[in-house]
Parts: sequence; C-alpha cells; structure tokens
Amino acid sequence: MKTPLSIKIYSSVTELPANWNDFATENIFMSKKYLEVLEKSAPSNMFCHFIGLFDKDKLVGISLSQFLDLNKLESFGERDQCVKNAIRNTILKRFCSHILIIGNNMLTGENAFSFSDTIEKVEILLSLKTASEKLQTIFKKRGLKVHITTYKDFQEEELKSFHQAGFKDYFQFSAQPNMCFDIPNHWKSEQDYIDALSKKYRDQYKRARKKADGVEKRKMHLEDIIKHEDTIYDLYFHVAKNAHFNTFFLAKNHFRIFKEILKDKFLFYGYFLDNKLIGFNTIIKNGEVMDTYFLGYDDSIQREKMLYLNMLYDMVAYSINKGFKEIIFARTALEIKSSIGAKPLKMYSFAKHSNPIADLAFEKVYCYLEPDVEWKERNPFK
Repeated sequence: MKTPLSIKIYSSVTELPANWNDFATENIFMSKKYLEVLEKSAPSNMFCHFIGLFDKDKLVGISLSQFLDLNKLESFGERDQCVKNAIRNTILKRFCSHILIIGNNMLTGENAFSFSDTIEKVEILLSLKTASEKLQTIFKKRGLKVHITTYKDFQEEELKSFHQAGFKDYFQFSAQPNMCFDIPNHWKSEQDYIDALSKKYRDQYKRARKKADGVEKRKMHLEDIIKHEDTIYDLYFHVAKNAHFNTFFLAKNHFRIFKEILKDKFLFYGYFLDNKLIGFNTIIKNGEVMDTYFLGYDDSIQREKMLYLNMLYDMVAYSINKGFKEIIFARTALEIKSSIGAKPLKMYSFAKHSNPIADLAFEKVYCYLEPDVEWKERNPFK
C-alpha cells in the first residue's frame, strides 16, 4: 500500500519551500508573491495558512487555507430585508461563525491547490482532508472551534475525484456561477468586439459610452493609490456593504500592498469626474487569463454615467487589445455581465459541519441563507 503524503502547514511565506513557485507557474494566485499579499493585508477576520504536500521529502503539491471568523464582522450585507437579516445573522453567529476554507474566498474559480502530475488527485484530496483536521487542531489550541469546513469552487469534471476521496457525506452545493468571457483568437481590437455585437447590444454599448461623457479613466500607480487611499476605501466599502452577503471586508491597505508586491501584474484604474475620483476597478494578469478583482463607485454617479457597465466594457477592451484568451468576471451582477458576453460556468463546493446534528440541518439552512438567484442569460452577439 502506498505511503500517504506528508503534510506541512506554514503560517508565513518566508517558511515556504524554495521550489513552491514550481507549482504556481499556471496560477498567480498560488504564487509566493500573491500569498505575501494575503499575509500582509488579509481581511481582519481572516487567517491564512499555506499547505505543502510531500512524497517522502519531495514537494508534490501546494494548497491554501483560509479561516474566517464571522463574529468579527459588523454586517454580513445590508441589501436584504431586516427580518431575514436578523435571522440569518443569529444563525451564522451561533452555529456557522468559524469557517475553514480549502481554497480562496476572495476569488471565484479553482484556486485551492496545485500538484505534480505524478500524483493522483484523489491522493491530494485525501491529504487535504488530513490537513484540514490538523488546522482544526491548530485553531482549537487558540480557542477557536471550526464549525464548517469547506472545499471551494470546482468544476463538474472534478466531482468524481471528490466522491472517490470519500466526500460523499459532505454537503455538495453550487453558489452563483463564475461568469467567464472567452476571447476568440481572431479578435485583435475592441472594434472586433463591437462588430460582433447584435444591433441591440451595439446600441447598448454606444449608449453607455455616450453616458460616460466627461468621465476620465486613469491608470493609477502606487503613489496615486496611496494618495487616494481613503476615497478608494470609501468607494469599495459602499459597494461591498450593499452586497447580498459578505464574509469579509478588505483591509484599507489592501490595494496598496497588492500594487507594491505584484507591480504590473496588478492594474488599478480610477475614474474621475471634474478631477474627483468617483470609481475604480482592478484587474490581475494571470498568464493568458485576466481576472477581474474588486471595484468601487459613487452610486449616484454610477447610475447617471452607467459607470459599472463602462468598466466592464473597458476590461473587455483591454483584455482583447493585450491578447488575453479569457476574462474571469467572477460572481455577482450575473445579468449585466451576461449582456456584455460573459457565460456562466457552474462551480461546486463541499462543506461539512463539525456537529453531526447541525450537519443534518446544514443543507436546509444553506438553502435559506443562499436562495437561488433568478436571472436571465443574454446573448449579445450576432
């Protein structure tokens, strides 16, 4: 019988094996530099650990874990009606406030682990089960009991490996889809995108661009981000707190740290009206894929200037012009992202409550807290 992989859990990037980045060549979100961003500016209610998986003494896999303490949040989101908010907040704080995630709760997509092709995925999943148990012990020693353990965001073809690795007793669920935009090879400029739109959506594009008259888009460098840090955070926080549901809020220095460490891999664009910052968006270069990240805006101006839609168009234009193959638009605002050409990709996650009785009710509670979002998929192309 094959010897199980050994596990090492690290709390600092400085402790990671020298060849860690060998497993992050295709995903910047597993790289030492990105993990350093998390170490230096993770949300205040998040604790990150980095997991090394070894075959004898040889590193064969890497993974990221995040522990969330929801008790440290003042608000989970303010958009829903008050009664539902109060019930949800009570349930979460009493029974679900300590969540251990194998994966990345700040991103959408497969960012949980990377491993050598000499190792079977089932072996990796079995080892990560053991790693999650070790992490539960680490937090227990700190007086923090893990309520829920979650393995986050996997595509349908991955499900078989999870079932083979003994995840059948976990609650399998699917939240909102990941909105992905595939860029055809023959598109070389934004004009190619515009030409591909049907008349209805080309008119939408023209209307949005006209509405943004007077708004100046600027690429912001580190010194600009630092200069406008207070306004940036206010714009971000306005959008974040009005979301359907939050498990964290970014640290105020997050964008500054991101720019300091990832430099030109992290792009920050500010939108100005009469020389005042009214919105921003951020994108991350991840090989041939462009990942959209957090944004913010002044809601009163956003509506008038169709700022959010213009940001989406700008991200598409930049990605085409620079030769990227795909844009990850992540979750939320599904219909408007669909209207610019993004397609939904269903993602699956697995979760288990540490209390067997609570685990039985977990599915019903989850469905109450996270009901299906009704939206209409659009096809903007001819």
